Amino acid sequence: MSDTSDSAVRTYIRQHRDAFLGDLVEWLRIPSVSAQPEHAEDVRRSADWLAARLRETGFPVAEVWPTAGAPAVFAEWPSDDPGAPTVLVYGHHDVQPAALADGWYSDPFEPRLEGGRLYARGAADDKGQVFFHTLGVRAHLAATGRTAPAVHLKLLIEGEEESGSPHFRTLVEEQAHRLAADAVIVSDTGMWSETTPTVCTGMRGLVDCEIALYGPGQDIHSGSFGGAVPNPATVAARLAGALHDADERVAVPGFYDGVVPIGAAERELFAELPFDEAEWLGTAKSSGTLGEAGYTTLERIWARPTAEVNGIGGGYQGAGGKTIIPSSALLKLTFRLVAGQDPDAVEVAVSRWVAGRVPDGIRYDLTFAASTRPCLTPLDHPALQSVVRAMGKAFDGQKIRFTREGGSGPAADLQDVLKAPVLFLGISVPSDGWHAPNEKVEIDLLLKGVETAAHLWEDLGGALR
Repeated sequence: MSDTSDSAVRTYIRQHRDAFLGDLVEWLRIPSVSAQPEHAEDVRRSADWLAARLRETGFPVAEVWPTAGAPAVFAEWPSDDPGAPTVLVYGHHDVQPAALADGWYSDPFEPRLEGGRLYARGAADDKGQVFFHTLGVRAHLAATGRTAPAVHLKLLIEGEEESGSPHFRTLVEEQAHRLAADAVIVSDTGMWSETTPTVCTGMRGLVDCEIALYGPGQDIHSGSFGGAVPNPATVAARLAGALHDADERVAVPGFYDGVVPIGAAERELFAELPFDEAEWLGTAKSSGTLGEAGYTTLERIWARPTAEVNGIGGGYQGAGGKTIIPSSALLKLTFRLVAGQDPDAVEVAVSRWVAGRVPDGIRYDLTFAASTRPCLTPLDHPALQSVVRAMGKAFDGQKIRFTREGGSGPAADLQDVLKAPVLFLGISVPSDGWHAPNEKVEIDLLLKGVETAAHLWEDLGGALR
């Protein structure tokens, strides 16, 4: 495996920095908000814009793929070496809603460069992190003298991630033959901090459900009927209260089936991170921690499955009292899953648990939203080591540490359908404010992403053979 020249990569990036940022600013001006129907044409315009830029970058194939919702972009640049491995980069070009009234200091779709930062909706999540691959592959070619990448390089840039990716898995299944890859690089994540570069090794899955409970045919007098008929609000409260045991473990039988435990090596790596629990609690706006006994805070949010009550309601909510037994109640639950858990099996376990706890006289509807599978890359996987080496070069030999992501995303669909390992390459930091007013990206870190990508393809070209 040959080494890409650090100085040649940096020289190329420095020479093309301004043009790169100018193009990114142009893309960020497109309000590609997939959640708002009035921006449907903007999402399409964003896809067209990206496909055109990818062709300008050198990708011989760059197509807009329609879905039942918003369009995705697919691009492909074959290597000159027919035996080279294939790598697929995933990201998304849609963004969260944003308006001045939300607390932005300036128009969220009129990018602002200030103090080494680029402020705009999508600057970090995810347009900036998608776009660094365009300059990265050109820097890779310039530094190695190649006319095509060291790997067969593909991109799939989704248009509905911020709306829950409702059509993504179907798209991947339909196009699996064109998306086939030896590894997937997800550039929709971040690092621990500006001074602690990290690589994410996994994301949790998600099962989301709603339980609607129905009792009397209408609200009835609690004096005349209370204590003699079942109360749906009480049942909702009891279900919520029974969700965890005294050790804060999820009390649904079968929930932990298949869970891959945290290894001793990874626990040590988590412990190396400069985690300040008091600072973390400040970010959480919480006065204390609580979670599964026997695990640290980071282990709980990254590597252990959880259950949460997201909403509970029923009966009278106005001022003063109203002595009724309500006719209905509602409970919303989510379950975050880790490697080894099957969302379908969790749905069955939850269904059985609810059925066993709802008393006679209460009718209920249990509905599940589309689930997301967990994904995890082993620490010793050669492709992960390539990401670590490439990032180490970009960060001047600084030690690269490891994290996981507590949230969920569509990356697991790629792993599940394509049967390829998923790696995460992101340079965003917590202060970038994803989904918040005044989202930004640190320009120096964005260029570190460019540099990492420039080194990565040569390394992966050897590691995956």
